[in-house]
Amino acid sequence: MHALVSLIDRITGATGVIGACLVAPLIIASCYEVIARYVFGAPTVWAFELGYMLTGANFLLGMAYTLREQAHIRIEVFYQFFSARTKAIIDSLTYVLIVVPICSWLAYGLYEYALNSYLEQETSGMSAWNPMIWPFRITFAIGFATLVLQAVAELIRAADMLYHGDEPKLVVELGTKTSQPAEGV
Repeated sequence: MHALVSLIDRITGATGVIGACLVAPLIIASCYEVIARYVFGAPTVWAFELGYMLTGANFLLGMAYTLREQAHIRIEVFYQFFSARTKAIIDSLTYVLIVVPICSWLAYGLYEYALNSYLEQETSGMSAWNPMIWPFRITFAIGFATLVLQAVAELIRAADMLYHGDEPKLVVELGTKTSQPAEGV
């Protein structure tokens, strides 16, 4: 199981890095558009569409990474006072009943949506640039599929915690979660 969780964490990390790398071209395109529009009086036909596509892809590809790093917003009013075992039970139920089935359904539906867009050679229809839209839509399916994978990894971690007690045995090697104290602590 450790190998599976580690593999999923690496996949999630890779999609998170890809999503993060999309910020640089987004910034460059936005700056270019501002200069072209206000300095040269010649706005681009592509900056708006490229901007929403890169922003959307950044968000969708970062969802699973955010779950891996435990950075999603959760209501801590009661959760923070629960024992590690109770938290693991709540997390397990959440992943089994909500996250995995709903996100699996979404990933499959969004894959079909992207496939139809590819087969029909659909374009955006929003500007004179009018790019093919399927590459943007495939990021929807990839984002939700990696979220499902990461939810499975988190479910395995929660089950491991329930089985072994308060000290988790399965850890993220490259992320911020670890069961070992940091050096010098």
